[in-house]
Amino acid sequence: MAPDRPLITVVVAMVVLLGLVYLATRPSGPLAPVDSETASNGSTEDASAPEIPATGEPDELTVVDPAEVVDLDEAELAYDGDLDVVVRYPVLPNAEPLTDFLDRTLAAGVEAFDAANPGAESYEAEWQLTAANDGVVGVRMTSMETDSEGTRECHSTYWYDTATGQTFESTRLFGGQDQLAEANGLVRERVPDSAYTDTIHPVGALYDSVGFNPDGDLVVEFDDGQVAAPDEGRVHAVLDREGTEPLLSELGARVRDAATVGVRGFAIAEPPEADKDGRDDPTPGHLSPVDDEVDCSDPETRCVALTYDDGPGGGTPALLDTLAEYDARATFFVTGVPVMADPMTVRRAYAEGHEIANHTLGHPDLTGLSESAVRSELATVQAQIYRETGYTPDLMRPPYGATDDSVAAVTADMGLAQILWSVDTNDWKDRNASIVKGRALNGASDGAIILMHDIHDTSITASHEIIRELDARGYTMVTVSQLLGTTEPGATYVDGVPAPPEESPSPDGDHEDV
Repeated sequence: MAPDRPLITVVVAMVVLLGLVYLATRPSGPLAPVDSETASNGSTEDASAPEIPATGEPDELTVVDPAEVVDLDEAELAYDGDLDVVVRYPVLPNAEPLTDFLDRTLAAGVEAFDAANPGAESYEAEWQLTAANDGVVGVRMTSMETDSEGTRECHSTYWYDTATGQTFESTRLFGGQDQLAEANGLVRERVPDSAYTDTIHPVGALYDSVGFNPDGDLVVEFDDGQVAAPDEGRVHAVLDREGTEPLLSELGARVRDAATVGVRGFAIAEPPEADKDGRDDPTPGHLSPVDDEVDCSDPETRCVALTYDDGPGGGTPALLDTLAEYDARATFFVTGVPVMADPMTVRRAYAEGHEIANHTLGHPDLTGLSESAVRSELATVQAQIYRETGYTPDLMRPPYGATDDSVAAVTADMGLAQILWSVDTNDWKDRNASIVKGRALNGASDGAIILMHDIHDTSITASHEIIRELDARGYTMVTVSQLLGTTEPGATYVDGVPAPPEESPSPDGDHEDV
């Protein structure tokens, strides 16, 4: 018989060769062993795997393949209203604070759309991940809002810190309000010519979807119809990485670094140490109606509040120009129908530091309505203002100054103080700029709340002289919230002393119907 040793040698050699081939060709992705060491940010990844590039288009946010996120799931929003709603969002293991945040925030968005649009028909939203690296998860929501005017595509992007459990809106990528304002100037230069650049302001409602492309350039995207004609579709701006470097917050730099690296087998190893939303510090794009540098309680400071009802009107932009010229602040009690017609002026007024307050949808006498009807009148305008600015008012003015216990109960429940006035210019009745000016200046005193309407050209003309003269007399023109300080929901105020009036103003005041 022939010896079998050569055969054994051949078999052993083939086994060794096959083993080498396997080691050289085995996959290094999700099937590869994951490093069991948990990073300080609470996520686990394959530390030995080579870095891979992020994916995405140059003018869009980066995109994460859901298959590369371990045990990623999806939830659907429950909505009890009559609106046809289908909203889905991601669910990541060990990220319950993110899940809770998305559920609450998306529900609030649907409710605001439903309330602000009497012709609302349907609301659909889907998600994608735009980052999942180094303890950062980015969630980009795309919604389709359909009402009687058609369908709009909208975007919002949120950023989650896996270690702290905080979820941040997109403006937190900027170092502060000044940095957001500087970025806003760059965006105005980069948007297409079809955009209305003078409507682009550094406010949260506009900068709610910000992220990075694969090269680390900053991408800002706006909703359909937000800064251009609705048929222009998605308007966006791409700001180069180097130019935006000094504008980013620490979070912004982390997000950029996380978004510009590809994802392979991402998992959150453990729940966060804390459980809270990212609201510890002032959020860029969310502006207070109170200026911390002004103290109306100081005897040396004489404050007066100019208030304008029923707008915005055609003359409101000119009024804003005058207020800016004298560094003056005012409070605009807006009415729902004009807001629908000119939301961009509301946005500008808010961005320039003025207070936006509620004057109902259709300007009815609230004392003649049921409590549910009063609530509906106010809720629509609350939603309109929120969607346009990101700000939720806490002041309202009842049309005609007409209020009662029922109105007070509703406003208290909605967190709204009732603001009347101490000086009535009757500008709705006397369309004479000289008369309006005289009444305003004769009534002006420390703590006064002066009533006018920015829907009358004569009131706009008078306001220029009123503002100039008040400035010359040494008055500081402030918002109502600045004048009154903290207000009590449901309570009624007529001037700088927060006490209810002995009697309601004449129904002849604040007369205009819209």
